[in-house]
Amino acid sequence: MKFRPTGFDRTLWPAVLGLAGVLAWFEFTGLDLWLQDRFYDAGTGRWAVDAMNPLGRLVFYNGPKAFIILTALALLGLALGPARWRDRLRFGRRDLWVALLTLVSVPVLAGWGKDATNTFCPSEIRRYGGDVPYVKVFERYPENDRPARRGRGFPAGHASGGFALLGLMWLRRSSAWRLGGLALGLGAGWWMGGYQMLKGAHYLSHTVVTMLLAWIVMLLWRRVVRPGGDRL
Repeated sequence: MKFRPTGFDRTLWPAVLGLAGVLAWFEFTGLDLWLQDRFYDAGTGRWAVDAMNPLGRLVFYNGPKAFIILTALALLGLALGPARWRDRLRFGRRDLWVALLTLVSVPVLAGWGKDATNTFCPSEIRRYGGDVPYVKVFERYPENDRPARRGRGFPAGHASGGFALLGLMWLRRSSAWRLGGLALGLGAGWWMGGYQMLKGAHYLSHTVVTMLLAWIVMLLWRRVVRPGGDRL
């Protein structure tokens, strides 16, 4: 069946081009370091946010992660459960699978990216008190200065779960619901990603790339799981 896209669906190819443009922009500019310099106090060797602060970890790290896991379990239960559950909430089964697959696959892809790119977090580079040289995603490490371990900083794994909540925007077809889902996914992603940046765990580029990746993955699942678009 031919796919009949909505306005949001038509942003797939612009998002792909945007991802390529963002990767190029950060590769050829120093914006990442410029911004991280604002979050780091070279005099004290401290970041704007203390990574060990228990309240911060609860609000920005462990709490959001628990919410995402519970959301995924709820989506799975609704997708596999009786039709009356979905009817009561006015959720379609295919829409639930789009949301669930997005929520699961985006963090998985982010994890694969971390394994493949060998990029370190800000707090690990020498500029910010670490022990490895700063190298961008597509650069090579100097032959005489190769780290003994592999970096796992790119893309932003923690924020990927927040941005993956974008899949919830398809659960209903009303504009208000979709805009609410859009706000939730972007808000959660930047809530989690901003925290990571402020404590030296990620650069801006890591978070922006993860956001665009989540959007692309979500729209691809739409085309696979709901090939008839919203008219199905």
